[in-house]
Amino acid sequence: MSKSLSDFNNSTVAVDAMGGDKGPEVVVEAVVEAQKYYGGKYIIVGDQKVLEPLLNKFGVASNKDIKFLHAKDVVTMDDSPVEAVREKTDSSLVVAARTVRAKKADALVSPGNTGAVLAAGTLILGRIHGLERPGIAIPMPTATGYSVLIDAGANVDSKAIHLLNFAVMGSIYAQTIINIPSPRIGLLSIGEEESKGNELTRESFPLFDKTFKEKTEYGKFIGNVEGRDIANGKCDVIVCDGFTGNVVLKFGEGLAFTIIDIMKQRLLANPLRRVATLILKRAFVEFKKKIDYTEYGGAPLLGVRSPCIICHGSSNKKALRNALRVALLSIDQNICGKIQDFVKCS
Repeated sequence: MSKSLSDFNNSTVAVDAMGGDKGPEVVVEAVVEAQKYYGGKYIIVGDQKVLEPLLNKFGVASNKDIKFLHAKDVVTMDDSPVEAVREKTDSSLVVAARTVRAKKADALVSPGNTGAVLAAGTLILGRIHGLERPGIAIPMPTATGYSVLIDAGANVDSKAIHLLNFAVMGSIYAQTIINIPSPRIGLLSIGEEESKGNELTRESFPLFDKTFKEKTEYGKFIGNVEGRDIANGKCDVIVCDGFTGNVVLKFGEGLAFTIIDIMKQRLLANPLRRVATLILKRAFVEFKKKIDYTEYGGAPLLGVRSPCIICHGSSNKKALRNALRVALLSIDQNICGKIQDFVKCS
């Protein structure tokens, strides 16, 4: 979904600059590039002593669309998520989240502790009224494009109604961000038959079938899907509990890197293959781009009152820049409002 720079000029993103593995410099640089490429306004939150030299280095001090907000503390990757959000009230994550809650910014982006960002989204931004559980949505590369996996780790234990809400939220995300007009919704299980799966999937199937039996504005339920269907493009929104989704996500990330490493080893094994590699270089570059998580940048926490994008802790500049783009799109497309409308009508 392409947008001109002026389209996002009224949108403001609060950015936690201190929580990522790569440090605040990569965050500041990503914000500078995002403002250049996409427009929008940004509030960079973090320790003044650390950030001021970086803001000067990248010429941010003179940019009226990029502001700085001091927060002396940091939520680390080792902190207990809920305790950190409640006790580290002057941390960059908490201050950024409070900035969004106070309507001084429209969205939150953080490469920090995933559990803490989830806690900040739930406790500070707040759940959309009528929704019991938020869900993490992940774009997944497929043979035909991209699909959305939800929930990818926000909820270890879920009920059938939670999965139904995940399905609608994932469908809204697929429509507005990935440009899939009428998503096909699948319930992740161990077989296509309605009777297959655990108690949760068997209880969820009739609820999905009743809600999406006919084509709706949120798409159509195509039944149970299996693990292999995640990659073959059979459906556009794959719904599961957070425990299962996180296992799928981590397996997919590991498999992608392993495939790339194996290809490198095999293709560079002898001179003849090296020549072939040069010929096929563009195809390999396109393949790597297809499975590269930095292309989509971050995972939205859907079901909270304002857009909240959770980035990988080791996110580089490209990943963070794309996460900021997704945040701007989420504001522009009013994803939270559309989810709220569904809840009101259900």
